Amino acid sequence: MPLALTRCPVCRNELSVQRLHCSLCDTTIEGNFSLGQFAGLTPEQIDFIVTFVRVEGKLNRMEAELGLSYPTIRNRLHEIIRALGYEPGKEEAPTLDENRRRAVLNDLEAGRISAEQAMRILRGEEV
Repeated sequence: MPLALTRCPVCRNELSVQRLHCSLCDTTIEGNFSLGQFAGLTPEQIDFIVTFVRVEGKLNRMEAELGLSYPTIRNRLHEIIRALGYEPGKEEAPTLDENRRRAVLNDLEAGRISAEQAMRILRGEEV
């Protein structure tokens, strides 16, 4: 099903829905309806969100699923966050307690995790 237009092709003003119709029972409902927050997203962004939900928000699974690097996935997620009217990173990152931080650094030093994995964990992006 194609996505609805969200902007007027003449003046670029936001469009509203005036009528909803059921093709099965021929019911029509008229009024002013919002297209919703996701209506302005591209089909690719919607697909990304569907994949994100399906893999339970785990970016490492997104990497495998989409065949994209972690930074690319993160950038796409930030683009969607901005498209929805939010600023990524505004929320405070969860802080790690000192014992967990030391354990991550020890794992890095011992070669059990990569520098990239350590940074993700220290930034609160991976547990």
